[in-house]
Amino acid sequence: MKIILAPDSFKGTFSSLEVIQYLEEAAIRNLGQVDIIKVPIADGGEGTVDCLVAAANGEYRTVKVMGPLKQMRVEAKYGIINGKTAVIEMAQASGLPLVPVHKRDPLNATTYGTGQMIKAALDEGIRDFIIGIGGSATNDGGIGAAQALGVEFLDRDNHLIGFGGKELGRISRIVPDGIDPRIRESTITVICDVTNPLTGPNGATAVYGPQKGVDESSFDILETGMKNYERLIKEISGMDMSQIPGSGAAGGLGAALVAFFGAVLKPGIDTVLDYVDFDELLDGADFVVTGEGRIDGQSIYGKVPIGIAKRCMAKGIKVIAIVGGIGQKVEKVYDNGIYSIMPTVNAPMSLDEAMDRGEELLKDAADRMFKFIRLGMMLQQNL
Repeated sequence: MKIILAPDSFKGTFSSLEVIQYLEEAAIRNLGQVDIIKVPIADGGEGTVDCLVAAANGEYRTVKVMGPLKQMRVEAKYGIINGKTAVIEMAQASGLPLVPVHKRDPLNATTYGTGQMIKAALDEGIRDFIIGIGGSATNDGGIGAAQALGVEFLDRDNHLIGFGGKELGRISRIVPDGIDPRIRESTITVICDVTNPLTGPNGATAVYGPQKGVDESSFDILETGMKNYERLIKEISGMDMSQIPGSGAAGGLGAALVAFFGAVLKPGIDTVLDYVDFDELLDGADFVVTGEGRIDGQSIYGKVPIGIAKRCMAKGIKVIAIVGGIGQKVEKVYDNGIYSIMPTVNAPMSLDEAMDRGEELLKDAADRMFKFIRLGMMLQQNL
């Protein structure tokens, strides 16, 4: 029997590799010695570096950069694969988990550290980039990353603006002349799991702002500023970011990478699956186990389990998802190739308790899942 284990990370709790470890232990315990193919997966957010470094037997680099808030310094990890490509997660430098809930501040949060990571890879001679832009703490339109790489944003008095989303409304002129010239020699592929434009009801501020701390008082400041920024980008580049899917990803970092650095936006999960040759790995597989921290009706829009399931459907292979929690309209995923869902939560409990007991709950859920699979195998033999 050949089983493929290909889960996403459980954000804030387990990496993809950790989930795979617990699944593998439960599979062997319940099914005996089976052929297990371990495929760490990510979609541009947390775990993207680990996934691609593992697939390519690459190397890691660590660099100290500015965190999401100006006063923060963080150690950010990125990968080098095939000796020539940098794999960067913006969340390593500018991610939401880096900021305690009571300190989340989208007016001041900056992507400057992400730009510093890109610069560090340029200094190493890298000219090919894969940048995952999920999980941001920022809503600055990517101006921080652009500032770190030489773009100047000037106010009405021709003074340089500061950091954070609050500065977007102060921009009067964008001067890209000082962009690091090595950027123009580079190829940048940006992978993300969302298609939101920069502004509007489906834009960066409206959809993802609340989880970053945007409230009624800051929403107007940020959205008005983002529209000003959008207008100025169109003036210098001709690109309308309100019409470009994915430009609103990571609080607008997608827009900056496209407008200033010539990046190409690609769906995260499909890019990663192609890179790890997932379709070839499926040959001869009996079933696939995927998963993520939470699955709901929104998961059909580019999330890992559905990306996995669509590839499996094409080859008639069944898919099971193990998840931390189940949300509203989850029935939609059953129409997209997921045959069964096993949640880790096994009793009424708060999110904090579920995360504190994460290892215990995940091990239990994996065991329950493979017991059901063993039962199915036994029933099949009796038919």
